[in-house]
Amino acid sequence: MAIVNEIKCARCDRKYSGVRSRCPYCGARRIGRGKYSEDSDNARGKMLISVLIMAVFTVGAGVLLFTTPADADGLDAPNGDAAIGSPEDEIDSVPGVFPEPEPEPEPEPEPEQPVAPLEVTSIRITYGGMPVPNNDFSQPRGQPIELAASWDPPIPIEDITIEWESEDPEIFEAVPVDVGGRGVRVTGITAGRSSNLILRIGGLETTCIVRIT
Repeated sequence: MAIVNEIKCARCDRKYSGVRSRCPYCGARRIGRGKYSEDSDNARGKMLISVLIMAVFTVGAGVLLFTTPADADGLDAPNGDAAIGSPEDEIDSVPGVFPEPEPEPEPEPEPEQPVAPLEVTSIRITYGGMPVPNNDFSQPRGQPIELAASWDPPIPIEDITIEWESEDPEIFEAVPVDVGGRGVRVTGITAGRSSNLILRIGGLETTCIVRIT
């Protein structure tokens, strides 16, 4: 069946191709489709043309979908192998795109551990910088004598408490003589008698016998 139908001239009644606008025999202008043209034939022709156009588009779309662009990536690689690149390489090729590494956070300083206060381990009563021999000495009544305290380890005097005490104030009296109480003045009151001089530092205690002559 022909795609283009023939029509019949209204003047000379001869058939000619439907693509013509005039009759090739008498020259009459075509009016309409001609009285012998068939609607079914025109419809089938249009449908066939539409099917052909859709087939062409379908084949073209299939060629585009099944053609992989990866085939062209390996053309420049040696031995036909495709060149393999990493995303970092692609980013490095563009200035300013590759992110700068973030600086590592500075470590937080460790909290300082509190230092345990030093404790006094030994104490002594001294005279003129030297320990009193045998912690026992004699002193005339009414004549004062100055003694001092010594301790280990050498903790600052402001960090400790020094206490002096006369065990019997009626025999002799003990009076601190300097700031912090490191020194003490001992004055005899009752002759012929003796008593203990007590020194206390940091929970420790020591004594010295004072004889009043």
